Amino acid sequence: MSQAKDTEIPKLSRELCNRLLTDLERAKRPVLYATKCSLDNSIYNHKVGFLTPGPKKVATELNVSSVKKMSGAIFMLEILLRNIDSGAVNTKRELYYISKGEIKHNSSLKPLDFGDQEESDEIIDFICEMLECYREELNCYANDRGGQTYSQQLVVTETLPDGDKAVVDLSKLGTTPFQPKNRPQNLKLSARKKIDFCLVVESEGTANTLVANGFTKRHNCILMGAQGVPSNAVRGWCKLIQDQLSVPLYFFGDLDAYTMQNIYRTLKAGSAASLIRNSDYSAPDVKFLGVLPEDIKKYDLNDYPVKENDAQEVRALKKAQDALKNDPFFQDKKNKGLTQILNWLMTNKRRCEQQAYFTVDPRDPTMPEKIIVDKIKNGRYV
Repeated sequence: MSQAKDTEIPKLSRELCNRLLTDLERAKRPVLYATKCSLDNSIYNHKVGFLTPGPKKVATELNVSSVKKMSGAIFMLEILLRNIDSGAVNTKRELYYISKGEIKHNSSLKPLDFGDQEESDEIIDFICEMLECYREELNCYANDRGGQTYSQQLVVTETLPDGDKAVVDLSKLGTTPFQPKNRPQNLKLSARKKIDFCLVVESEGTANTLVANGFTKRHNCILMGAQGVPSNAVRGWCKLIQDQLSVPLYFFGDLDAYTMQNIYRTLKAGSAASLIRNSDYSAPDVKFLGVLPEDIKKYDLNDYPVKENDAQEVRALKKAQDALKNDPFFQDKKNKGLTQILNWLMTNKRRCEQQAYFTVDPRDPTMPEKIIVDKIKNGRYV
């Protein structure tokens, strides 16, 4: 968990504000220190399994250029502390408009007005980095949801804010997926029957197809659609499955540089931008099932070259080169297999999508399922 627990945040905030006031009274320029959330302050240890923050701090000293940022942080912090005290919750978007409302009803606050939501979002992130806490601990929730999840065996018990409990048996939902809220730590998981594995599918559409074709009927598993780059909710949900159910997790996605760095690595080890959150929002045990480079030849999959005129693909390859040099996750010897895949992508400049498994036997709708299960059974993953 983060350093600042829910009950400690008001205390830490008061200490911070008192320190600012004391400095001002002594004619000393106040300084705010925040954890530097960037790759050059990221530490990866395979025994921990996710990116953690290093010792670097970003110092913001009061001066002409920083006065708006510092005063805006105190202004927003007051709004957030009021929410903690009352139990109210808001999204970042709502907090932006609440700040507008405060200014609308008190003209003396006009100098604190945020130009746009991006500015107020940055201030909220800055506050989290100063207090080393999660947005959720400030009662600020993103409106994203966990991955669409299907299972004939999973039962979810949610503890509601008033202490009541809600029980959801996924086997009773038919073709409707379960989609957990942004703070999965309020959920308790259990199984009707032993669950053999959890399959996280990069494409939500392909996950839905596998379910429609009977995947979860034939296998005691959890199947989840991650919908591209995993949100905090998806990452927290996978972490919960890993910790509470102790089942093997496998990621099934495209074979390309973007997937390896932005999707799979974020799911497995978190991101540099959320160093404070990675302990609860990453699933270090998840394995890369494919598409693997050797799958292309083994299953005669349709792959294609990276388009040299596609700015996004070229940028992804450049980021891959940077990752091999600077990303502690890919530099760790335990991740040698993943590094080899990234090197293969840079050398061959080819990519293969997860849907290519449907070309193996176009008349057998269960062929992708057969390949996936065979790869799991025979350990063909990284």
